Amino acid sequence: MQVQDLDLRLLRIFATIVECGGLSAAESRLNIGRSTISAHLSDLEIRLGVTLCKRGRSGFELTDAGRLTYQASLQLLQQCETFAATVAGSRHTLSGRVTIAIVDTLISDPRCGVAKAIAALKNKSSNLQFDIHVCEAREVETAVANGRSLVGIGVSRHHIRGLNYQPLHPETNYLYCATGHALFDCAAKDSTKLLAQAEVVTSNYMRDKEIRNDGLNYQNSASAYHDEGIAHLILSGKFIGYLPEHYASYWVEKGLFRAIQPEKYSYQIPVVLITSRSNSSSPLAQATIEELKRCHQD
Repeated sequence: MQVQDLDLRLLRIFATIVECGGLSAAESRLNIGRSTISAHLSDLEIRLGVTLCKRGRSGFELTDAGRLTYQASLQLLQQCETFAATVAGSRHTLSGRVTIAIVDTLISDPRCGVAKAIAALKNKSSNLQFDIHVCEAREVETAVANGRSLVGIGVSRHHIRGLNYQPLHPETNYLYCATGHALFDCAAKDSTKLLAQAEVVTSNYMRDKEIRNDGLNYQNSASAYHDEGIAHLILSGKFIGYLPEHYASYWVEKGLFRAIQPEKYSYQIPVVLITSRSNSSSPLAQATIEELKRCHQD
């Protein structure tokens, strides 16, 4: 079959549906209604001659053909982006879509240089589009590995083959409790027994599990994918949990959070710039990587 502009648009819509986990969830990302998304998806299925997914009351689920089509779509769309960026580079003009996957809450870190890098790239060329995906740590790496994102900024200790990791700065995490929790107002000498009983929020991607070994009570009675979820649970006054210092400072300054024995219960993890070894040679990728590195050094 011959691939036309319309087909590429439909493939982009399909890829977004898959990433969002369904048609309804893709509405805000695509900025079009569910009925229109459904019509586009049906149109793509007719053009390809396959059923891409099951949708209905049972939920959204890819068929075998849908999974193959999704992977092929990612490769094709990435090749199109690379082609456009390479041609633009031959004219010494940056052009294309800058896609950045970034872990949640980094915007509260004053050392984060993403906004500065976007401004610098925009000043270099008006022919750029920007697409920022905020996701959990493992999704950042996956997005770069499968070509959906040009670069990623996240936290990682176990590197994926085929990706490059450039340390940007360390992120310090402390153990926090909130007002209403027994540990909030107790003296340090009285906290040992309370700590043994306190329920700790478990992070589902456990970016810190391997290095803590803190002997605390991880009963899996509360878990969260993102730091915002951890913060909600801590604010309930029923749980304690680890959060980045820069993110928790908002509640600390308001007198709602308190770090528990910070000299003992803390750890650092590097924030890294993640790039693909197979997708970082285009002028657009090089410019993006260069600006992100520079803006995190300023």
